[in-house]
Amino acid sequence: MARAGVVVADVLALIGERARPGVTTEELDAIAEEFIRSQGGTSSFKGYLGYPAAICTSPNDMVVHGIPGLYTLEDGNLLSVDVGVTLDGFVADSAYTFAIGEVSLDAERLLEACRAALAAGIDQCRVGNRLSDISHAIQAVTEENGFSVVRSLVGHGVGRSMHEEPQIPNFGEPGRGPMLSPGMTFAIEPMINAGAPDVVVHDDEWSISTADGSLSAHFEHTVAVTEEGPMILTAARTAVGT
Repeated sequence: MARAGVVVADVLALIGERARPGVTTEELDAIAEEFIRSQGGTSSFKGYLGYPAAICTSPNDMVVHGIPGLYTLEDGNLLSVDVGVTLDGFVADSAYTFAIGEVSLDAERLLEACRAALAAGIDQCRVGNRLSDISHAIQAVTEENGFSVVRSLVGHGVGRSMHEEPQIPNFGEPGRGPMLSPGMTFAIEPMINAGAPDVVVHDDEWSISTADGSLSAHFEHTVAVTEEGPMILTAARTAVGT
């Protein structure tokens, strides 16, 4: 999984270099798929329940599962990019929301809060904690910053398959659910909105956006529970190819 995680992190680094005003999300998808294949992996997303692309690209008020296409990035956009890679039978999954050019201060605050919520959730991935401790930490940080947690979408277990048990809501009371033990691997992924938590599904039956049109942010890492604490399997390296 860690080897798959390296490929995922490198894909997101490449996307970060190429995601500029004037670029289409379809172009980013092609870049991602070519790189994944060059590393001996396959996209965990393409073909999953009929999904047509290698990555998910979700701009602005789109929360998750946006299908790459002719959408052209503009200065001031937010773009969530979700990447899953299968390598040697194991899956790693990660997402990052990129600021395209100069974004508003409100957008920057949203991104900072979502990154902080992810960090708080990851910090709870410790032996002896309960699963809902992750959920509660994400909710607490999100709401302390004045934003809302999407309640109809969840993080999840990940390993030999992209979506495994357990589901991991981004809200809830602490101290509930299974006790965490070494070797558990989770996709921790806060999805938070600047406005209300409600979402709508588009006609393509994949793309999900905020119901009120407010901005959304999504950050995700694949994390292993170890005796020494949380191990992020999709952490970025200093440079692609090192």
